[in-house]
This record gives sequence, C-alpha cells and structure tokens, in this order.
Amino acid sequence: MALPVLNTFAGNPLDRAGDLRNTPEWLVEQGESPDALAMVFWEGQPLLEEHADGPRLAWLALTHARDLVPERDREVFLGLWKTAPVFAVELEGPVDPAEGPVRGLGAFTGMREAAAVLSGAEAAMAGGAKSLFDWRRKHGFCANCGSGTKATAGGWRRVCPSCEAEHFPRVDPVTIMLPVFEGRCLLGRQAAWPAGRMSALAGFLEPGETIEEACAREIKEEAGLTVTAVRYHSSQPWPFPSQLMIGLIAEVSDDNATPDQTELEAVAWLTKDEARAVLAGTHPVKAPPTFAIAHTLIEAWVDGFEI
Repeated sequence: MALPVLNTFAGNPLDRAGDLRNTPEWLVEQGESPDALAMVFWEGQPLLEEHADGPRLAWLALTHARDLVPERDREVFLGLWKTAPVFAVELEGPVDPAEGPVRGLGAFTGMREAAAVLSGAEAAMAGGAKSLFDWRRKHGFCANCGSGTKATAGGWRRVCPSCEAEHFPRVDPVTIMLPVFEGRCLLGRQAAWPAGRMSALAGFLEPGETIEEACAREIKEEAGLTVTAVRYHSSQPWPFPSQLMIGLIAEVSDDNATPDQTELEAVAWLTKDEARAVLAGTHPVKAPPTFAIAHTLIEAWVDGFEI
C-alpha cells in the first residue's frame, strides 16, 4: 500500500540505490551512461527554467554538468529514475553563473522560493540534493583527527584517509507542534519573521529525550504551558539545512500562555473559524507558507484532526 505524501520535500520518486552506490565500479558505470542527467545548484540554490505551466528544475546531461563542475567532490548521485541515473552538481563562488557559464539555461532560485512553485517530486529531489551539498561544505575535515576527508558512495559518505573514520550525512530531528485547548489552537511569533506571520511552535530534540518529552519541554519553555497528550500527524524533510520536522498536535492543560520573549515575542489563541481565516488569508495573522508542515498542521486541525 502506498504511503500518502502530505508535505513538501517528501515523496522523492528516485530509487536511491542505497546498496549499489557503495560499489565504485557501479557508480562509474552510472556516470558514463548516456542517459545520466544532473540538476545544477549554485550556493544551495537550484537552477530552474520556465515552462508554460510554471517553473521546473533545469536538467542537463551529466556530461554537460561535468563540464561546468569537473570536481567530483561537488557532485552527488541522487538515484535512479527508472533506469536513468540522476545526479546533482554544485557551482560555487560569488558571481551568479546564470550570468556566465549557464546563461540562457534558467535562473538560480532560493530553495524556499523554489519549494513554492516546483512539483512535489522535483521539490523532494532538490531538497535532498541541497541537504547533501550543505553537509559536504561543513564536513570537509574529519571530526576525529582533523584531516581532510574524501567523498565516496556518490557523495553519501566521507572517509578520512588518515584515521579511516567514516562520516555520514546527519539529519537533525525537530518537534513541531500545534498546542490545542478546548477548541482553540495556539500560534507563536518570532521577531525575525515577516510582519503578522505566526506559526506552530518548534524545537530540536536533545540527547536522551523522546519526541513526546521534547514536545512538552519546548511548549513549556516557549509558552509556559503543560502538555497533557500528544498525537503524531506527519513528518517533513526540511533542507534548511537538514532537519526532519516531526509534526504533532499537543493538548495542553490550560490557556495561560506566556511567550518567553526569547524564542517567541507573541502568542495567539485561535478558534477553528479564525484559523480558517488565517489559512484563507483573510485574518490579520499571516499563515506559515503552504510548503511548511506548520501550515499542514493548522489545516489538519481545522479539518478535524484531534488527539
């Protein structure tokens, strides 16, 4: 039975070929395939091209992409589309390559902006590639001995030639939750957000902590509320840079919410009718972006998802 895809950046259609990519000879064969394709990034931004039905990822033959980015350390193998190998390469530097080597092929677009316009499948593939490139840039040296590391397994593992330590892409789990009490939900606001924007509460899991404990701790810290029950809704890969958002609905004991003025500068309780108006854009409170799981959680609660 197919699993439902609820959130942007989920539902990657590629066969990741997780076992096969560990074989160097097999990866060389994929790179030499005439069907091999590559998406192109510049400093974390995918290259998009315009189509009659809206922007899409710009796909290049891998041979063309390798002409642009010959360093294999800036290339990752993403998987197989049916039998076609799919890669991604990343250009670096302060000058927009759309004004130079990829002129006429499209425009580099921030991932948040891209997520709002790409299809679910393309957003998922691009999000995965971005997370891998972000990890590569931050893990060029071994955390064990400090020596430079080398990419292997198509960019999914880095190996230290000095101490032989292996390093893998990390994923940081984050609880994101919608507190509810007697037919109302609580939204919070961070000072750095656009004017009027409010969203669900969120925070990273800490070592030795369950998802439920992290949910309760974050709600207590940020809004001063006590959680009495938690229900899981869905999750979302979040490539900013590489998080897994764990979406929850959390029942709390009362409505005496107080923003901590560190994470949150304001909170607001909303009825379901008010939350519907927020989602519709007819309320002074501005909803989180439609591609964010926070939007999904509010929508699910309005539509009857309960603890």
